[in-house]
Parts: sequence; C-alpha cells; structure tokens
Amino acid sequence: MSVPDGNPVPKDGKRTQVIAGFLRQRDAAESGAEPAIVEGAVIDQTPSQDATPAPGPTPSNAAARPAGEIELKLLIDADRMAHFSAAPVIAANARNKGTKKRLKSVYYDTPERTLRRAGLSLRVRQSGTRFVQTVKTDAADDPLRRGEWEASVPSLAPDLALALPFIPEKLRSHLGAQPLEAVFTADIHRHTRIVDLPSGTVEIAFDQGELTAGERSLPVSEIELELKSGSASTIYEIALRLAEHGAVKPSIRSKSARGFELTANKAPSARRPGKIRLDPSVTLDEAFATILRSCFLHLLQSLPAAEDGRNPEGVHQLRVSLRRLRSALDLMRSAGALSNLDSLRSEARWLAQDLSAARDWDVFQLDTLPTIARACPSVAGFDALERVAAQRQSEAYRKAHLALDDRRCAVFLISLGGWIETRGWRNDVAPEDLGRLAEPAVNFARRVLSEQHAKVLKRGRRFRSLTVDEVHRVRLAAKRLRYLGEFLLPLFADRKSARKFARRLAGLQEELGAFNDMAVTASLLDGLGSEDRDSAVAAAAIAGWQARASIGAQRSLQDSWRDFTAARVPWSSQG
Repeated sequence: MSVPDGNPVPKDGKRTQVIAGFLRQRDAAESGAEPAIVEGAVIDQTPSQDATPAPGPTPSNAAARPAGEIELKLLIDADRMAHFSAAPVIAANARNKGTKKRLKSVYYDTPERTLRRAGLSLRVRQSGTRFVQTVKTDAADDPLRRGEWEASVPSLAPDLALALPFIPEKLRSHLGAQPLEAVFTADIHRHTRIVDLPSGTVEIAFDQGELTAGERSLPVSEIELELKSGSASTIYEIALRLAEHGAVKPSIRSKSARGFELTANKAPSARRPGKIRLDPSVTLDEAFATILRSCFLHLLQSLPAAEDGRNPEGVHQLRVSLRRLRSALDLMRSAGALSNLDSLRSEARWLAQDLSAARDWDVFQLDTLPTIARACPSVAGFDALERVAAQRQSEAYRKAHLALDDRRCAVFLISLGGWIETRGWRNDVAPEDLGRLAEPAVNFARRVLSEQHAKVLKRGRRFRSLTVDEVHRVRLAAKRLRYLGEFLLPLFADRKSARKFARRLAGLQEELGAFNDMAVTASLLDGLGSEDRDSAVAAAAIAGWQARASIGAQRSLQDSWRDFTAARVPWSSQG
C-alpha cells in the first residue's frame, strides 16, 4: 500500500448548582510522568489508570506495560478558541504558554472495517519529522478511560506487526487476509498546555482543523483534557470551570468515530447500554460506582446522535440513559439519605422532559402512522396527517436541541461525572448509614429487588379487571423493577433463574409499553385532525384501528403477566 507524502488522500474516498463539596472530594494524587516513545515501543511511565489491553501478548520489545489514556473532550465554537485558552483556570495554573504543532494523521482499516467493528482504531500521526502509530480502543465501561498503545514508525505507512500484539487474536487472521487502506485523514493545529492543580496534572490541547474523507470534510474545534498524573476528578474540575467560562459540550466521541461516520456518510450511531458486570462479593460502594459509570457512559454515548437528529434512536437512547440514571439515583436512596441526589435527579428529569415529545412523534411518524396507512389504503387523509405530524415533530426536536445546547445541560453532565469519579455519595451519606457502603452488595440487592417485586405484584392483583390507569401504575412499577434487575441481577448471574426472570420481566415490560404507546397516540391525535377534513378522517381511522388492536393487546398482556408472576425470583434462597 502506498501512502502519499504530506497530506494523503484517503481511498473510498437553570444551570445546576455545583455539586456541594466537589472540589474538596478528590482522590489522593498519584505520581507519574509523560510516556517516552522509543523506536518500536512505548515506555509507559504513567501511573496505572486501569487501562485493560486487548487480548494478546505484550510485544517482546516493549519496555513496560501498554499505556491507557484518561480523557474528556469539550466541543466549542471555533471562534471561541482564544477565549477559552485565556480562561482563568488555565491562565492561573498553566506551566507556561505551551507548544503549538500541526498534526497530520491517517486512519487505517480494512475494506470491511474489521478494526472499527471491533471497537479499535489504527492511526499514524506525523508531527514534524516524527511518525507515531497508535492503536486505541473504544470506552468499555468507564466514560474517560480508553486503551492506547503507541510505537514510532518511519513514515505515514502503518506497521501492522507492531499493532498486532494489541489486537484480539481472533481478528489477526482477518487483518492478515485483508490489506489495510487509508480511510480518512485529520489535519489538526494543536496548542498544548500543561495545567497543574493540587488534585492532578492535565494536558489541555486546543484542537482546530478538519477531518477529510474523499470529497467530504468535517471541521474540528475542541478542547481535549487528558490526565497526566493524579486524580481523574481533576479533568472534571477543569471542565466545570471552563463550562462556567463559556459554552461547551462534553464529549467522549473520538475523532476516529467521527471520521468513519464521515466516510460512510452516516449519522452518529446510538448504542444500547452495555451489560453491567458485578462480582457477587463486591461491596455496595463499588456496586454503586459501577452502576453509575454505566449510566453516565450510556448518556455520553447517546448525546452525539441525539444532537445530530438524523437517527431517531439517538433521542430514544438518550431518554433511556436518563431513565436509567434516575433509577440508579433512586436505588441509592435505599442506602440512606443522600443530600445531592435530589439535585442530580431534578436535572436529569428536566432534560428528559424536553426530549419526550421528540421521541413520541418519532414513534408516531416512523411506526404508527405508516403501519396503519398501509393497512388502510382506501382511507384518505394520511398524507395530510403526516404533514401536520411532521411539523409537530420538527417543533419537538427544536425544543430538544435547545435543551441540549443549554449551558445547564453541560454543567449537569460535568458535575455528574465529577460526583461519580470522586464517589461523592460517601460524603453525602449520614454517619449512621456509612457502614452500609462496605457491606456486600448482594444483601442490599436481595432486599430492594424483593421489595420492588412485591410492589409490582400488589399493583397487578386481579390483573384482568384493572383499569387503564391501574395498568399504567403496574407499568411504572415493572419498569423500575426492570432497571433494578439490570443493575443488580448480575450479582446472581450464576443462577439459571436470573436469565429466565429477566426475559419474562422484559416481555412484560414490552407488552406494557406497547399498551402505553396506544394511550400516547391518542393524546397526539388530539387536535391533529382539526386541520382539514381529510386529516380528520385519517386520525379517526388510526383511533379506530388502535381501539380494535387493544383487544388483542390485552390478551397478550395478560399472558405476559401470567408468565411473569410464575417466574422464580433468582435472589431467593431457592433461586
């Protein structure tokens, strides 16, 4: 494979109150230094940052363990870059005026995007006469932490042999059988400064430039905060001060992810939350940290697609992430009174409320309306109804984007991340409740799961005769149980009953959700058909269709309820 000199052209072609005590709740600072790159390997002189390497042996010429990075990006307007570089937190704490470089990078993958699909990226970056090859992993279970392994190479062409030890073994044969190709390039002007705070040292990179893939390009304007030593809470401390200085958007989306989406001309993807893994012996404190990191990671991963707006799954997953977060915060109440939970939960609720209408109209426009329109070809007015609904959908998205662009949103996210990183709940818990955090999480899980399960059963008593409002109350209780199960059932993963119970609970929740969607549709239809006679006829047809469909839905719902109530609970002594 040939790589052109210079700049290669790729082929194919209400603001929240700052969390009380946040700046005082820091982990003990760790010692360390920047990594030194040598020919063919990286000598990692940084402190351990819980980076987990990809499966495979450590290269024989590596002088130390592979490095990881702890990093957060802040997206900003390009014309505000100088404004932020003069922010008080930087001006008062930076070692010097920093250094400026031009970084030219080429990102590589196979034609089938083998590395990308595996959550890996391979890049060669040129800075002056120096060429550095880097393998990175996507964030796995922590928003800030990614695996990163570097090696010096003689040119912009990649050296696959140096990258293979950090790539899962099952992928190596695919890479050997397919040639690597240059996918896209990055041309970035970077101003780097080192900021020292009592809690740690952070390298702040002010990046401006663009990504290029064939005829398409995408501007880059961001601030990268990378921990060099000390506590990761330092990143959130600086980010919070910058958010108070001007408009920023917290992000963990890499240039690699943006470049591959640009190449494919696709909207940002929206992922479902990853599975939580908890060892049965874990303490309640550690379980809380794991659960909250999972919720925060899912939230940050959902933001790009929601902000972009082209992929309806973005707003949906962002709403799911906020519901998960609120459920996790509610769960923590069971361990004792926590002074900051209400503030965090209130901000999550505010943001979710401004997203709900967009999701409701997405479901109506993409599922409900076209499905019924196809089934009723003789009914006129669906086109007129669709136009009115599209206008309401657009208005709902404008409201959602205003909320996401609000500085209140950025401060909420950064404050939340800092609270999780410092485990701020430790200072919030009353002294008489503090000992609970050191107890086994499994005991806590048995109690809260049992209590919520009993609440669902109580609300669903005489299920066949429940009113619509009563079914709605069952749905809310079952939804809470499902989130609690998602968080805590991993503690009972060795029991077969855990998987069966989770499946039946998910089935019940799906049926209850479908039943609720009909009620939401009815509320959306109010007023939609008043524009003209044709749209009124179509709206009436949808209402009639769903009224008939609800009869069959009730039977299916009752079957799911029966299956759920018959399932053995995995947290019992007989589970």
